[in-house]
Amino acid sequence: MMACGAKGVISVLANIMPSTVANLVDAFFAGDLATARKLHLETLKIGNAMFIESNPIPVKTALGLMGKCSDELRLPLCPMGAANKEKLAAIMKEYQLI
Repeated sequence: MMACGAKGVISVLANIMPSTVANLVDAFFAGDLATARKLHLETLKIGNAMFIESNPIPVKTALGLMGKCSDELRLPLCPMGAANKEKLAAIMKEYQLI
């Protein structure tokens, strides 16, 4: 989005990887497009995983897996399905988040 003129990001991913997202944004605005692109591509898999179910279910589940907060959701939201939770946990392990 920033490459199309956005002035920053509102990032679900920043909830679980704040430094990485901050580094990506900083690199972009410093004109270091190679680093920004590299960080974007490196985080694409986990970023996509944040939307395997309706937002904010995956990010809340991820934060729970990280021990940052409870993964309890209020209605009308429901817990993440078991299969998707396994996928999310596996991806988070790849990124050494859990």
